[in-house]
Amino acid sequence: MRTSLFLLFAASALAQTPRPGVNYDETKVGNDPLPDLKLTTAEDWTNKRRPEIFKLFEENVYGRTPTDVGAAKFEVTATKKDALGGLATRKFIHISVPSRPAWPGMDVMLYTPNATKNAACFVGLSFGGNHAVSTEADVPLSTRWMRESKEKGVVDHHATEATRGTESSRWPLEMILKRGFAVATAYYGDIEPDRADGWKEGLRAAVSPEGASTVWKDGEWGAIGAWSWGLSRIADYLQTDAQVDGKHLAVIGHSRLGKTSLWAGAQDARFGIVISNDSGEGGAALMRRDFGETTAIITKAFPHWFTPKYASYAGKAAACPVDAHMLIALMAPRPAYIASAAEDHWADQKGEFLSGKYASPVYALFGKKGVGVEEPPAIDQPVGNFIGYHNRTGKHDVTDFDWTQYLNFAARHWAK
Repeated sequence: MRTSLFLLFAASALAQTPRPGVNYDETKVGNDPLPDLKLTTAEDWTNKRRPEIFKLFEENVYGRTPTDVGAAKFEVTATKKDALGGLATRKFIHISVPSRPAWPGMDVMLYTPNATKNAACFVGLSFGGNHAVSTEADVPLSTRWMRESKEKGVVDHHATEATRGTESSRWPLEMILKRGFAVATAYYGDIEPDRADGWKEGLRAAVSPEGASTVWKDGEWGAIGAWSWGLSRIADYLQTDAQVDGKHLAVIGHSRLGKTSLWAGAQDARFGIVISNDSGEGGAALMRRDFGETTAIITKAFPHWFTPKYASYAGKAAACPVDAHMLIALMAPRPAYIASAAEDHWADQKGEFLSGKYASPVYALFGKKGVGVEEPPAIDQPVGNFIGYHNRTGKHDVTDFDWTQYLNFAARHWAK
């Protein structure tokens, strides 16, 4: 069984369109030992080892989130009680920090099911804005800077009418709402535009005493840290909304926002379930495997996502004191879900599975079972208990199959 699964991963990886200098060969993955979790007892993990590992991620990967950003202000700007044909109530909430007026704030879109009182809620950021998530024509178009995409209707870095609903397949609102869950989302560019100098117009510059002249130092936060901060502010608001069960929040993200959901979950225990969809390098994939995207590639292309020190591990993964299994372990004993896609070798599906596998012993300290299997499962076969995992058919995306697993996972762990 072990050999056949290995050959399956190797064969599918070799089918990936080659990129110069990128390894897709399972026989050539890195074999550096993973950092030791140093497990003893659940109490020791909670009080000593977890804080140590968390600090290492701050210092070496994502940076420290400032504690003096200031108090957030919440303003409900619109409410529609018959949204989506009467299925839901839709609200828009503007979140700002009055003590940081240079930051224009973010606009949250919240759908709550009319048939469910006090609904558990999925919380995540979108790539395209609220108008791209929803198909409702009265959702305001974002006016913020966006990554250019004529295919998705983004022209001159701004949304157009053609952008509406272009991300709705990743956010199957009706499916989620009919299962009795709420959904809260905001455009990640509201917090910080996703480009190398985007921080100058975002939250990080507004918080820094040097503003747009800041020179970011090792251990200081990157864009993933800022985006994670935004997710926690959405959680702050949800604690105040009577239509939402603030004790049952699941944070979710895809790709770079999957990295963000993991870091948000590591920092904020109010996210009772943490979901990473195709997050890859810098997220759920083990960096020491040197398979698909690497630290060298990601820090060259997107240096603004991480604390500067992370780039020093390019080509030197063994020198980094942490790896992705330790990031997943930071969620324990809360349920976590890791998802891969069969054609997404860039994100290293096997490395994502292994991070869950090697985090499982931490869950065992709390008497909870992790992924529950030793080898990657067959395609489209979800596994796991308190750490869920699947590798579904298809490409780098979020699909109904993914959401079905997340909804089932949440329903199972939050059954009342």
